[in-house]
Amino acid sequence: MPYRVLQRSRVESGFTLVELLLAILITAILFSIAIPSLLSQQGNAADAGAEQLARVVKTTAETYVVDHEGTYEGMTAAELKRYEPGIQIVPGNGNAYLSTVTVEPGELGYVVTATATDGHTFSIEKKSSGQVLHTCTPAGKTGSAGGACQKGTW
Repeated sequence: MPYRVLQRSRVESGFTLVELLLAILITAILFSIAIPSLLSQQGNAADAGAEQLARVVKTTAETYVVDHEGTYEGMTAAELKRYEPGIQIVPGNGNAYLSTVTVEPGELGYVVTATATDGHTFSIEKKSSGQVLHTCTPAGKTGSAGGACQKGTW
């Protein structure tokens, strides 16, 4: 009898077609659940990069104003990059970039805007009164912390 069991195990080795199809079906279901979640996290990461860049630019602008006797006159993206070489001012390399720098009339305030790879923008506006506003587009975007733009603010 042990001889027949040994002989049968040699003949019937491997998986049946039903077992293989079931394994493929389970794998496909798991991928269909995981992939959309991963893609949304990629968008959140792009937004978080743009938010961080806007914060770095704000700090760099404050350094600029100290060196220019309390005025933002002449502040441009290229000038800020000279102060902080890590600021990217052109799109590319899969990173967020500084898309605009606008100085208020009277050179006592500014608006800087960073754009994420997904096209969402994050701006910091410092008014001449000292008030700082954080705005973003598109408003109403939902997601995890660091990637949300609720009611046009962040």
